Amino acid sequence: MAGLSPSDTSCEIFMLVDRALANATFHPFWLDRRDAPSPEAPLIGRTEADLLIVGGGFTGLWAAIIAKESNPSQEIALIEAENIACGASGRPGAIVSTSVMHGLHNAVRVFPKDIAMLETLGQANIAGFLDTLDRHGIDCDAEWNGELTVAVGTANLPTLREEYELQQRHGHDVVLLGPEETRRELASPLFEGGLWAKKNSGTLHPAKLAWGLKRAALALGVRIYEHTPLRALTDDGDTVTAETRDGKVRARRVLLATNAFAAGHDHIKRRVAMVRDRILMTQPLTDEQMGRIGWRNRQGVYDTRTQLNYMRLTKDNRILFGGRLGYFYGSPRDPRLDRTPAPYGRLAEAFFRTFPQLDDVEFTHAWSGPIGLTTRMAVHFQTYHGGKVVYAGGYSGFGVSASRFGADIGLAKLTGSQRPELDCDFARTMPGTIPPEPFRYLGARITMYALDTAEAKGGWRNLWLKLVGKLGFPLS
Repeated sequence: MAGLSPSDTSCEIFMLVDRALANATFHPFWLDRRDAPSPEAPLIGRTEADLLIVGGGFTGLWAAIIAKESNPSQEIALIEAENIACGASGRPGAIVSTSVMHGLHNAVRVFPKDIAMLETLGQANIAGFLDTLDRHGIDCDAEWNGELTVAVGTANLPTLREEYELQQRHGHDVVLLGPEETRRELASPLFEGGLWAKKNSGTLHPAKLAWGLKRAALALGVRIYEHTPLRALTDDGDTVTAETRDGKVRARRVLLATNAFAAGHDHIKRRVAMVRDRILMTQPLTDEQMGRIGWRNRQGVYDTRTQLNYMRLTKDNRILFGGRLGYFYGSPRDPRLDRTPAPYGRLAEAFFRTFPQLDDVEFTHAWSGPIGLTTRMAVHFQTYHGGKVVYAGGYSGFGVSASRFGADIGLAKLTGSQRPELDCDFARTMPGTIPPEPFRYLGARITMYALDTAEAKGGWRNLWLKLVGKLGFPLS
């Protein structure tokens, strides 16, 4: 193992990338398990429920548990188009924290008046998250070792300092690290500084979490129907009828937990765009390979690149490395291109630039997952059919723990609760609209190209990204 050097040519890097991807499976690592639970039977025929939940990802599963535990007598049905966790919930990096609005910086950007309430709700949300894991015995390989934000290059150190001061003002347990301290935590020649948030954040296995939540919901008496896609919703006055492929559900209330897929009403997509976030997973590292990078404290990590990368360790010491965005016209559910090596080349190159000492590592899995991008960059709520139907979604990342918060607030809006947080801007307002196709596609393509090339070429790309930020998408 010689490691890469600054003199290595692009050709040598490309050869390394091709070798590392040669045997990769283009399927989520998290879902590639023989112990995955069997799907529940699909809905066939007619049924009724007090509450129907559409979507079997984190938001839907959390909603089922919260609603059933708050009122055990109510009849709750959940329908999922495919298998539980097959969408975004089985595909993320799964770095979790108390943030419920895509990070504190984003919360300040979008809801400055709500910060005190959002901070309180974020702490309560993670407490409820942990309590559910404990009470229902959900083992999801959780490691509460904190969250590390690293500055790539010295130009990003002021941004890191600004985030540190913001976190301190709001009482977070954070430590600002210099270049040598950062590299002692995680050895990369790119890292010039770090911000370590030490409390109530860490990593977990998202599929095991989803399957544990499914098991808990079933034990509470929730009826779950998998392979039951929603076809249409009809307002019947006092109730809503959901038509599925092989049946119908008449319900008093409906929660749409469909996030980036935006199923349930045609208007949802006016404010939600599906982008794809790509991820690589390495083979398990040996003790000797782990020694090359350190990472003894095993934090979840985000960096400050224009095309942000995030990374974490699994229980068996694989490195998950993700963060390269893509967009497909019409938002297909499973893009064919993302089941080929082509979209992962730049991400693999970023991996080896980050960890040149790991040039003997190969990738076992590569996949993409859907993100519900909005101008809010975080969960929001849309109401339909006279308040009988609420959509809770739009997680632009950071959704593993925030989905519990989204489920809770969505249910509160659906039931007409008088909770004080429902008077806050985050609960009353919606993100801005997004242009339809083909303008959405054209804008996304230009933006993705700018993200890929801004650091190397600058110019109009930086101006474009600033414009996109002013429009409500602070991607850089």
